[in-house]
Amino acid sequence: MIPKLVPEQALDASIVAYSHALIAAGFTGDIETNYASRLAVATDNSVYQVLPQAVLLPKTTEDLVILTSLAQTSTFAHIKFSPRGGGTGTNGQSLTEHVVVDISRHMRTILEINLEQRWVRVQAGVIKDQLNAFLKPYGFFFAPDLSTSNRATIGGMVNTDASGQGSLVYGKTSNHVLGLKTVLIDGQVLNSAKMPISEAEKLAEQDNTIGRLYRQVIRSCRDHRQQILSTFPRLNRFLTGYDLENVFNTDLSQFDLSRIITGSEGSLGFVVEAKLNITPIAKYKCLVNVKYDSFDSALRNAPFLVQAQATSVETVDSKVLNLARADIIWHQVKDYITDVAGSDMLGLNMVEFNSEQQQDIEQKIAVLSARLDHAVEHKLDGIIGYQITYDNQAINHIYAMRKKAVGLLGNIQGRQKPIAFAEDTAVPPENLADYIQEFRSLLDQHGLQYGMFGHVDAGVLHVRPALDLCDPAQEQLMRTISDQVVALTAKYGGLMWGEHGKGYRSEYGPAFFGEALFTELRKIKAAFDANNRLNPGKICTPYHSNEQLVSVDGTKRAFYDRQIPIAVKDSFNSSLDCNGNGLCFNYEASSPMCPSSKITKDRRHSPKGRAGLMREWLRLTELQGVDVLATEQQLQNNSTSIKDLWSRIKNTLAKRNGEQDFSHQVMEAMEGCLACKACAGQCPIKVDVPSFRSRFLQLYHSRYLRPAKDYIVGNIERTAPLLAKAPRLINFVLKRDLTASILKRSVGYVDTPLLSVPTLAQQVKKRYGFDLTQLQQLTEQQRQKTVLLVQDPFTSFYEAELVADALRLLEKLGFQPVLLPFLPNGKPQHVKGFLRDFAKTAATAAQFLNQLHQLQLPMLGLDASLVLVYRDEYNKTLEKKRGDFKVQLLHEWLVQQSLPSAAVSQEFALLAHCTEKTALPATEKAWQDIFSRSGLSLQSVSVGCCGMAGTYGHEAQNLENSQALFDLSWRNPVEKFGVDKLAVTGFSCRSQVKRLVGDKPKHPLQILLAAL
Repeated sequence: MIPKLVPEQALDASIVAYSHALIAAGFTGDIETNYASRLAVATDNSVYQVLPQAVLLPKTTEDLVILTSLAQTSTFAHIKFSPRGGGTGTNGQSLTEHVVVDISRHMRTILEINLEQRWVRVQAGVIKDQLNAFLKPYGFFFAPDLSTSNRATIGGMVNTDASGQGSLVYGKTSNHVLGLKTVLIDGQVLNSAKMPISEAEKLAEQDNTIGRLYRQVIRSCRDHRQQILSTFPRLNRFLTGYDLENVFNTDLSQFDLSRIITGSEGSLGFVVEAKLNITPIAKYKCLVNVKYDSFDSALRNAPFLVQAQATSVETVDSKVLNLARADIIWHQVKDYITDVAGSDMLGLNMVEFNSEQQQDIEQKIAVLSARLDHAVEHKLDGIIGYQITYDNQAINHIYAMRKKAVGLLGNIQGRQKPIAFAEDTAVPPENLADYIQEFRSLLDQHGLQYGMFGHVDAGVLHVRPALDLCDPAQEQLMRTISDQVVALTAKYGGLMWGEHGKGYRSEYGPAFFGEALFTELRKIKAAFDANNRLNPGKICTPYHSNEQLVSVDGTKRAFYDRQIPIAVKDSFNSSLDCNGNGLCFNYEASSPMCPSSKITKDRRHSPKGRAGLMREWLRLTELQGVDVLATEQQLQNNSTSIKDLWSRIKNTLAKRNGEQDFSHQVMEAMEGCLACKACAGQCPIKVDVPSFRSRFLQLYHSRYLRPAKDYIVGNIERTAPLLAKAPRLINFVLKRDLTASILKRSVGYVDTPLLSVPTLAQQVKKRYGFDLTQLQQLTEQQRQKTVLLVQDPFTSFYEAELVADALRLLEKLGFQPVLLPFLPNGKPQHVKGFLRDFAKTAATAAQFLNQLHQLQLPMLGLDASLVLVYRDEYNKTLEKKRGDFKVQLLHEWLVQQSLPSAAVSQEFALLAHCTEKTALPATEKAWQDIFSRSGLSLQSVSVGCCGMAGTYGHEAQNLENSQALFDLSWRNPVEKFGVDKLAVTGFSCRSQVKRLVGDKPKHPLQILLAAL
C-alpha cells in the first residue's frame, strides 16, 4: 500500500492571509495555493526548479492593480512577485520562490486592430500563433517567429525581447512594440510609447512615480550614450534587458520608455497590454533546403546564402535530423529533405525567400540555383544537393520540424540529455563558423555529445551539451562549461544573451556591461522597484541593495530527481524525461495534443504538468521509504485481502472527512486526462501520460476505494456480451429518466450508450462464422482470399452495423471474411488502472491471436484505440510473451489492395480519430489514397479532440469539458460539411457527433461500401 504523502514545503501563513485579502478587495482572478498548482509553475524549459508560495491568475488589469496595491500595505509589504507568460523560458526567467503571477490563462483577448495604421493591441496572455491566426485573413502577421510560437505569449515575448527566424529582416519583438501598458509594483499603471524627448522631459519633471522613472532612464541612457555605444557590438541580436541603447533614436530626438521594459523579464512591472505593429504577408514564398557533407560546411556557407538576399537562413545538424527521422514530424517533410545518393547529409540550411513580386523571387531563386548547381557539380563548399519548394504547407511542415528541434534533442537515449544553459550566444555571423569550431572543441575536450540548430544568418546558434545533472560531477561541469563559453563568446566579439534572456545567467551581466553601465541598470531597477519585489535576482538588483543575483548554480530539477532510485526513474522514464519544452501547451484548436490542457488552460492538466506531479509523487513516496516497484509487483501478484479492504475503507472515509494527501492532488490531474495518447505521438520526448497514469491509478487505489464507475468501465468487455443477449430490454431500461438519474447520482455516468438492435449476431447470422479446423485446411488459393476480422466491444455491441458493413465490404472486394469470436482486448481495464486484470486479459488474447498468426492470414480491426493496444500496451505488459501476432487496421490493409471504381464520383470530408492519426501519421493519407483509387474525393480536415475519448465524455464530472472540446474544433466542420458528407474513423467521435448534433456520421468503410 502506498503511504499518505504530505509535501515538505508548507504554505506561509502570510500568503494565506494575502489570498483572503485579495478576495475581499475584489480580485476576480484565480488564486491557487495547493501544492500541485505550485509545482506546475515550479519549472519552465530550463534545468531549474523553484517552488513558489502561490499562483495568482488575474483576469483583468484591475486585478493586477488590486494585487499590487494590496501588496503595498504594511502587512504584505514583504511579498515578492514574478510575472509568468507561457512558461517556455530556457533560463528560469519566471521561476521564483515567492508568488507567481500568471497572465496566460485569462488575459488572452485581442483588443483592437487598425489596418490603416497597421497595428494591433492585445492583452499580454495572447499567444503568438493565436495572434497570427487572427491577423491572417487581413493579410498581416506579427513578425518575430519563435520555435515556441504555438504556446509563447506576447507578454513573455515582450519580457524576453524574443526573436527568432527572419530577424535580419524582421528584427526582435522590441522592433515591433509601439506601446505598452504596465502595472507597476505600487499599483500605478504606466502607459509607455515613443515620444519626442521634450515630452519625456516634461514627464520627468513630475514629482511622482512616473516622473522618477523618466528622470532616471533619461539620465542613465543619455549621459552614458557614448559608453553604451562603444561597449556593445553591432549585432542583429542586440543585448536584452535593459536596452540602454535603443531608448533613444540616433539623434536623441525621440525617447521610448518601452524599450527599457521590453527585455526586462518582469523585473520592472507587469506588462498587461501591448500595441504592436503588424507586417503584410508576402505574396510569394520559397524555401531552398541546402544539404551539406558536414555541419561546419553548413555554417561556413551561411554568409553566402545571406548575401543571396534571403529573408532567413536556419540550420540544423545531423543529430537533429536523425532525431526528426524517428518522430511523427518526419512523414510530413521527408519528400522535401531527401537523402543524397552516395553522400551523408550531416548539415542542412533552410533558406527562405519572400517577395511581393513573383518575378523578383524567381530571379533570386534562379541566381541561387545556378550557384548551387555549380557547387554541387564541382564539389565546392561541402554542398551535396538542394531542393526547392514553393508549397506553403510544405514550408510550414519543414519549419515545424525545425521548431521541434528543442524537444527532439531531449529525446536522445541515455541519462545524458542535451540541456539549455549557454545556448543562445550571439557573435558576428562572419565569426560564427570559427566560434562554433572552438565551441565544439571545448565540448569534445569534456567528452560530451551535443546537438546544434539555430539562426546562422544572425550569428545565433543553439548548442546544447548532453549532461546528466543527477550526477553532481556533471552538474559542476555545467558551471565549468558555462564559464568557458562566457570567455569564448567575449573572445569572438559576441554576447551571451542573443535570444533567450538572462534568468539564472544574470550573474554574468556585470562582466558584459562593465561596472559603470551595470550601476546604471541598478539605478533603473531601483527607480521601478526599489525594494526588489519584482522577479528578484534577475538581470540586476536595485542600487544600494545588498541582495544577490541568482546564479547558474541555482537549484535544479536534478536535485529532486536524484532522490528517486535509478530503477524507479528508468521504469517511469516517460514522466522523468520530460524536459519542460511545453509543446503540450499548444493552443491550436485543431491540434490533437492534450485536449484537457486546451479546455482548462490549467498547467496541471497537461502532459508536462502531469509528468511533474508524477515525478514529485515518486520522490515523496521514496522519502517515505516505500519501494514503488515492489508495491506494484505485489499488486500484480496478490489479490486484495480483508485487511487491505478494511484499510482502504478507513482511508477513504478519512479522505471524505478532509484528510490531506498529495496523492489526491495528483489524482485530480490524472482524472482529467482523456487517455487519448496524443501526447505519446506528438510530444518530442514521447511523454506518455496514459501509461504512467494507469500505473498511478493502480497504486492510488491500493490505499483508497475505487468509485463504482471504474468497475463499470473496467468490466465493459465482460458485461457487454451478456447485455447484448437482451438488447431491447436493456435499452428500454436505459432510456428511462429514472435510470439516467440513478446512474448520474450514484455512479456519475451520463448519456449511457445503447446496444445495437439488431445485434451483430442477428445481422450476420452464421454467414461469416469462425472454424479453426476449416481455416487450417484452406488451400493456398483460398488463403489468398481469406481475411480475419477481429472484434472489439464498442463496434460489435454498440455499432454492430459497422462490423456487418466491414464484412460486406471485404466480400465485395472478392475476399472471404471470417468474423473471429469476441475476445476482450483489455483497454478499458488499462485506462482505469486495473493492471492485474489487464495482464491476464492480454495474456489470454495474445495466446489466441498468436495461434491464429500461425495461419498467416490478415487479421484486421476496426477501432484504432483498441488495435493500438495490441502494439503498445501488450508489448510493455507481456514483453517477450506477447508473441508475433499482428492486427492491422482496415485502412492499413486496404491501401495495399486493388479497388474497383465507384459508380458515381462524390466528395467527402475526413475527420480522423486523434489517437489514430498521432500514433499512425499516415492514416489520413491512406484513406485519401483508398478513396482516390475508387474515384471518390476525400478532404482531410484538421481537427483536435472530439471530447468523447472512450468513456471520458460519459462521466458526469467531464460532461462540460467534453461538450466544450467538441465545440472547440469539431462543431464547425460538422456543420459546414453536414453529417452525410463526413467520414469519421473513431467510434468515440461518431458517438459524440450523434450525441451533440443528433445524426451519426459514417465510417469511411461504410461510405466506400455504399459507393461501390
